[in-house]
Amino acid sequence: MRTQTWLENKLDSIWQLLFPEVPKENNVLIKFKGKPKLRFGFIKKKDKDTLIVVNSLFKSELVPEYVVDITIAHELVHYSHGFHSPLPKQYKYPHQGNIVNKELRKRGFAFQLAQEKKWVKNSWFKIYKELIN
Repeated sequence: MRTQTWLENKLDSIWQLLFPEVPKENNVLIKFKGKPKLRFGFIKKKDKDTLIVVNSLFKSELVPEYVVDITIAHELVHYSHGFHSPLPKQYKYPHQGNIVNKELRKRGFAFQLAQEKKWVKNSWFKIYKELIN
C-alpha cells in the first residue's frame, strides 16, 4: 500500500527531474482523496496553497506506478500553465488544444501516456470494481 510520504516523495522527484524550470511560487500539497471512476486527479487553490489530489484507489499497487506518475505530471502541467497556481496563466482553458498531453510528450511522457491509455481501456474498470468492493 502506498503512503502519504510515498506520494509526497513522488511529487518532489517528478518536479525536480521533469519540471526543474517551473518555480514553486507557493506551498504545493498533495494527497490521496476520493474514489472516482473517471477522474484520476485534480488541482485546486486552497487559500494561498495549491493542492494536488490523487485518486485514493491509487494507493493500491494494482495501479501501475506510471499511472500515478502521469497523474501527478498532468497536474504539474496545469500548475506550470498558471492554473491554480500563482504563475501567470498561459492559456484561456486548462486543456485548450490538447496542451497538457502535448506538454507531457515534450517532457518525456509519450510512452507512459500510451501505456496509460491501454491500461485504462484494458484494466482500470476491472481493478476499480475490485478495489471499490
